[in-house]
Amino acid sequence: DGGRNLSLEPVPMGLPMSDPSAWSTAMNNLGMAPMGMTGQPLLPDFDPALGMMTGIPPINPMMPGLGIVPPPIPPDMPAAKEIIHCKSCTLFPPNPHLPPPATRERPPGCKTVFVGGLPENGTEQIIMEVFEQCGEVIAIRKSKKNFCHIRFAEEFMVDKALYLSGYRIRLGSSTDKKDTGRLHVDFAQARDDLYEWECKQRMLAREERHRRRLEEERFRPPSPPPVVHYSDHECSIVAEKLKDDTKFLEAIQTLLTWIERGEVNRRTANNFYSMIQSANSHIRRLVNEKAAHEKEMEEAKEKFKLALSGILVQFEQIVAVYHSASKQKAWDHFTKAQRKNISVWCKQAEEIRNIHNDELMGIRREEEMEMSDEEIEDPSEMKETEESALVSQVEALKEENDSLRWQLDAYRNEVELLKQEQGKASRDEDTTKEQQMKLLQQALQGMQKHLLKVQEEYKKREAELEKVREDKLKIETLLENLKEQESSTSRVCACSQEKEGPVEKTSSSSPVRSEREVLLVGIISTFLHVHPFGASIEYICSYLQRLDSKICTAEVEVLMTRLQNTFRQELSGVGASLEKRWKFCGFDGLKMT
Repeated sequence: DGGRNLSLEPVPMGLPMSDPSAWSTAMNNLGMAPMGMTGQPLLPDFDPALGMMTGIPPINPMMPGLGIVPPPIPPDMPAAKEIIHCKSCTLFPPNPHLPPPATRERPPGCKTVFVGGLPENGTEQIIMEVFEQCGEVIAIRKSKKNFCHIRFAEEFMVDKALYLSGYRIRLGSSTDKKDTGRLHVDFAQARDDLYEWECKQRMLAREERHRRRLEEERFRPPSPPPVVHYSDHECSIVAEKLKDDTKFLEAIQTLLTWIERGEVNRRTANNFYSMIQSANSHIRRLVNEKAAHEKEMEEAKEKFKLALSGILVQFEQIVAVYHSASKQKAWDHFTKAQRKNISVWCKQAEEIRNIHNDELMGIRREEEMEMSDEEIEDPSEMKETEESALVSQVEALKEENDSLRWQLDAYRNEVELLKQEQGKASRDEDTTKEQQMKLLQQALQGMQKHLLKVQEEYKKREAELEKVREDKLKIETLLENLKEQESSTSRVCACSQEKEGPVEKTSSSSPVRSEREVLLVGIISTFLHVHPFGASIEYICSYLQRLDSKICTAEVEVLMTRLQNTFRQELSGVGASLEKRWKFCGFDGLKMT
């Protein structure tokens, strides 16, 4: 269908052909019947099995999956591509002596192609006009640059589009550079193509699994029919089947299953005995059947012996012919090749005759051996028959005695089973009570152990609490002693300060030496008041240097160390992050002073 889209689809924009012979030549090279735009054949006597170029197998465009691109041809035979005329453009073929354009590896399920080298003035209508000849176009994604992506409806249409790779395209009759270009068509990888291909593969895999399952079910051997459960009705049916030669196998299998299941008891013993007796009577039928088959085998042996003797007679005649031809009277008239053939044939016939003769002699020897055995056994047959009759009677009496003994054993076993079941029931009750008692004892022991553990833990906790209380009392006494010592020392210091106070006032000088230092103290105090968690000396100096660049950190640090009641230095952080911070403590210093 894709191949016919090139010519048979009624496209609204008719494709004029200025050179019909060129179009027919191009289609002939593709192995397709040349058709006009109206569907009329351009070459009425065209044979699709023959192409213009020898060495290229014809392509059937009706087969999906086959592309337009021909297979590789010998290098000394160039592929002839013809000019293709469209409504709005013209496609000129590439140089036939150049190598074919390179393409990337084909992605699975590829339906999208990359088309490069388009003219700058090319439109989607022109691209559609060129590539819709290859098949149904689903979508065209054109870029602002000179390339586009085209998605077709089927995979084989991509092969037709790749055939146009290398063609030079010219819009109308213009020779402007923007109206010309060289097409480069290559496979493109698209998510939609990959998704459809994966869906198709999954569908094929499902079909394959379904087909295999059907084949397995078809070749699976049928399961044997389930054996019915024992009942009086089924027992009568099985007894009738045991008497029938055609249904004996099914019935004997059912009987075997019932016996293995343990269906034989005091009530059903007579029924099973009758069925076993029927199975025993089937032995006579089997012996008669074996005798009939032995008779048929003897008759077949006789027929075989007669046929073999006839064959040996014919072999003797043929060998006699060969011997008579080997005599001097007839031998001289044959050529050398004929004499050779006659001698070879004679040897082969003699070998085959000897083999058949040995086989016939072996059969006769076996018969003689059997006859001699029968003659030896004849006098003692009468005695054996009498002895066999007596033995059969003795065996019958033994069987009856054994059956009676088995019935007695069955009765005894049933009585013993009843006694054992009653004893087991009483024992089971005793054992269950003993087990329950043991379980309860174990549970009580576990509870006692748990209580002992809890009591031990409780005693330990009480001892720990007593120790904590004693430690607390000791700490409280130590704190009271320390407070008394501090109060006594503070009274002594106050008295000494009152005595030495006038001397210190006269002797000590003021820590602030100039008005500039007073201003610095005020600014630093306000800065640190804003920073209640303190600030480093570098941070304080960076703030002061904004006001006066001549201030140095050493001067500020000396000033703050002199005013210990106003500024206090603290350490914060641990290890490498240890940092010295200054805090404002003027309010606390005012109280102390």
